[in-house]
Amino acid sequence: MNKHPSKVIASMRELMPARALEDHEARGIAERQATRFLEIFSITEPSVDVGLICELPRVRVRTEPTLADSGLTYWDKGKWVVGINRNDSQTRRRFSLGHEFKHILDHPFIGTIYSDERGKPSPKRAELMCDWFAACLLMPRPWVKRLWTRGVQDVAILAAMFNVSPAAMSVRLQELGLVEPRGRWRRKRSERAYFREAPVTAVVLAA
Repeated sequence: MNKHPSKVIASMRELMPARALEDHEARGIAERQATRFLEIFSITEPSVDVGLICELPRVRVRTEPTLADSGLTYWDKGKWVVGINRNDSQTRRRFSLGHEFKHILDHPFIGTIYSDERGKPSPKRAELMCDWFAACLLMPRPWVKRLWTRGVQDVAILAAMFNVSPAAMSVRLQELGLVEPRGRWRRKRSERAYFREAPVTAVVLAA
């Protein structure tokens, strides 16, 4: 799939229905959006060049030395400005860029798609879905599973291949059902946080 750069964001946004979404729906849509990005730029193997986001029209990405968080996004004078924390590791900055790009994609729908039990917008759900999108973009499901079934099951090796942190790869392997978290790291799928890149102890489930 080849599209003009000016159409990339519109093409990805067209996958999003303007209604409240259940978690499984939101995850499915985010994964399809990540897949479309890869298709548009004909990316077929790791690691994903997230720097392509910086080349999109009306998107300006800059590293900031004084950010309190890993990233932020805002609209300013006709363009999206994405700030990435310069003090974070290179793998964390890559993940942050994917996370912030999802905020751009979600912007027209943000008052509707992620709601809490009272029907009000849920910032927590929005952040979790941005994490999920970034994971799907940097560690696509079929790529990870293909390598896993071929015997590449060392977290550090996989992390290096995908240019992500070992912690992020550990969480991704959990989400894909390839490993099982132990003890205090066992949480519901919707509560696992890639963005914090917490250390994870995992046990292999399937070869």
